[in-house]
Amino acid sequence: MKANRSLIISAFLFLLFASCNSLKKTTSDLVNVSKEEDALYTLVQHKTFQYFWDGAEPNSGMARERFHEDGIYPADDKNVVTSGGSGFGVMAILAGINQNFITREQGRKRLEKIVGFLQKADRFHGAWSHWIYGETGKVKPFGKKDDGGDLVETSFMLQGLLCVRQYFQNGNAEEKNLAKKIDKLWKEVEFDWYRNGKNVLYWHWSPTYNWEMNFAVTGYNECLIMYVLAASSPTHSIPAEVYHEGWAKRGAIKDTTTKYGYTLHLSHNGAPDYGGPLFWAHYSYLGLDPHGLKDKYADYWEENKNQALINHGWCVDNPKKYKGYTNNSWGLTASYSVKGYAAHAPGYINDLGVISPTAALASMPYTPEYSKQAMRHWYNNMKDKLWGTYGFYDAFSETENWYPKKYLAIDQGPIVVMMENYRTGLLWKLFMSSPEIKNGLTKLGFESPWIN
Repeated sequence: MKANRSLIISAFLFLLFASCNSLKKTTSDLVNVSKEEDALYTLVQHKTFQYFWDGAEPNSGMARERFHEDGIYPADDKNVVTSGGSGFGVMAILAGINQNFITREQGRKRLEKIVGFLQKADRFHGAWSHWIYGETGKVKPFGKKDDGGDLVETSFMLQGLLCVRQYFQNGNAEEKNLAKKIDKLWKEVEFDWYRNGKNVLYWHWSPTYNWEMNFAVTGYNECLIMYVLAASSPTHSIPAEVYHEGWAKRGAIKDTTTKYGYTLHLSHNGAPDYGGPLFWAHYSYLGLDPHGLKDKYADYWEENKNQALINHGWCVDNPKKYKGYTNNSWGLTASYSVKGYAAHAPGYINDLGVISPTAALASMPYTPEYSKQAMRHWYNNMKDKLWGTYGFYDAFSETENWYPKKYLAIDQGPIVVMMENYRTGLLWKLFMSSPEIKNGLTKLGFESPWIN
């Protein structure tokens, strides 16, 4: 589906940026330089947004798991949609409305299609699966025993849907009806079921294999939002001890490490020295505002900002001597990799020489200058290798001369959303305005400016 308005905006932004780019960079041109950067910022956000708009699976309106410009896909995969990536996508649609990439009515109609699909799609005690066939709403197994509910991906979806509910709940009759449908879906997710009778939340449940995946979710990683939502649920809530004993491991989640002058206070799973892949600072915080968010384990703004700064510092230090790692080209996170897919992160084991643009771009609220430097460098100096239909490609390696023309929904979404949060705070304002979220955070012992 293509909107004329979107095409006109894209053309205008491109011409504006090209015009600004020709300006001579002197002191008297500082205003023009600012306009140039703003135009590029909007262009990157808008092109990336199109992944969830023009690039959506047509029957469901949901985000495709992946898009390959070469047209080569894994078998039976082209129209598979992702529940978590689509959660990021519905937030991107709200950002698109806010930036006038689409109209409010266009956004509402697309969101109605998505919610209608979610109402009919397979669910397991209220939770959706990781992958869903966009044409039918049936599960596509993520693995042999992963053919049922995925509570983490469902939580990413709900984070987005609650933003949509808050955005439209006081609108016209059609908008209020959309908000009402979302509220029903939210209340039907049985977070308490996914305890499996214990003081921890489990990632998966299958009607065929029951709890055989046996993946108890403990921190610290990308899954904080799941525990916040579970505590906030008005119908299937968990008690606080599930958070403190499960996620926080009875306090063992706390640890301290300092690298490049920046300190982390949480033990990042599998990456205790330098922090994990940067999506850990993004996925839970697309709606959950980390500003002033504190509990007895961490200050989450400081934790996320310092994780991003350590990630940047590692790339600049470049102890493994990879080609292309500089102050202007950095960012390690989970993405496509030279050999398949990998969770790239600082450290001698997890750094494979692959930079993922989403890492720096989605860190815009934490490291605005470093993120903008990377954005300018990639566009101005590497555009022919890194820029395609939906903005910057998912990942690249200068060391391996590897520049795949591929995208992943789960990486595209945080770019649009966090760029919007840096600009306007829109998604943070919407999610944190939910009364249930304030209650849930209070139950778990959090402080936040939004609670009072």
